[in-house]
Amino acid sequence: MNPLRPAILAAAGSTRLKDAITRVPVTAAVVRRFVAGETRAELAPVARALLASGRSVSVDFLGEYTTDRTQANAAVAEYLSLIDDLAEIEHAVPGPRSQIPRVEVSVKLSALGQTLEQDGPAIAAENLHKLCAKAAERHVWVTVDAEDHASIDDALEAVRRARAEFPWLAVALQTYLRQAEDRARDLATDGTRIRLCKGAYQEPATVAYRRRAEVDASYLRCLGVLMRDAWYPMIASHDPAMIAAALTLATENNRTPGDYEFQMLYGIRDAEQRRLVGDGHALRVYIPYGTQWYGYLMRRLAERPANLGFFLRALAER
Repeated sequence: MNPLRPAILAAAGSTRLKDAITRVPVTAAVVRRFVAGETRAELAPVARALLASGRSVSVDFLGEYTTDRTQANAAVAEYLSLIDDLAEIEHAVPGPRSQIPRVEVSVKLSALGQTLEQDGPAIAAENLHKLCAKAAERHVWVTVDAEDHASIDDALEAVRRARAEFPWLAVALQTYLRQAEDRARDLATDGTRIRLCKGAYQEPATVAYRRRAEVDASYLRCLGVLMRDAWYPMIASHDPAMIAAALTLATENNRTPGDYEFQMLYGIRDAEQRRLVGDGHALRVYIPYGTQWYGYLMRRLAERPANLGFFLRALAER
């Protein structure tokens, strides 16, 4: 594990550091490498260009841990408008049409009210249903994004209930969690669409692997389960070893690019994204936007030392 990771993740929760960083003028330029702007208007050309390049997109309106019902309602309203916008963008960009939508939204249930003191999980589940109903009308997919381990049980229950009506609803699974393989097996057996990622939150050793080799081994075990049993595996990784393993497992399990996909983050390994698409593989880019970019950026820096170096160099050159 990157020895700087705990410190960076701790910084993600520091209001004082956030204020200091966001006051630096050059920060905006650095953030734009990883975040597609603060508004849907700024997001639109980014999504359009990615679709035109043959890639699919999954868009996240940044925000989590809402503290009141008004914030949750605002997040729902934004996502409903986002679904409409993405459907229009997808329709306007030439490309193959299939049962697999080229546009998707990623949503954190804490942004929909899951952590509210009164009836938080029920409010989030109701709001998730609203988004899924809208998405079904517009041929857009929805994935429930990963958060810290304390939210997982409520998130999986909300997904299970919603899938009774929207069987295409997906959930992200983080392989640094010790229960990941068991959850992968249960979700795959249930037919749930799964985004497999390593994980980006600070978790205690009692629930999460801390060594990189352990996290990688867990990822490979989960990947084997998904490639063997899941309906539509989504391999969310920039790690060349995980990508190579996925390609090998796909061949061994007689999968074609039409029944699984790779996923990568906006602004990271663009050349590799293009290479995979050029080789005929399905690839979806995770695009965040919104004003609440600080926590997201800190998690991206924690994941890859190269990202941290890029950020620090930009700040030093201001």
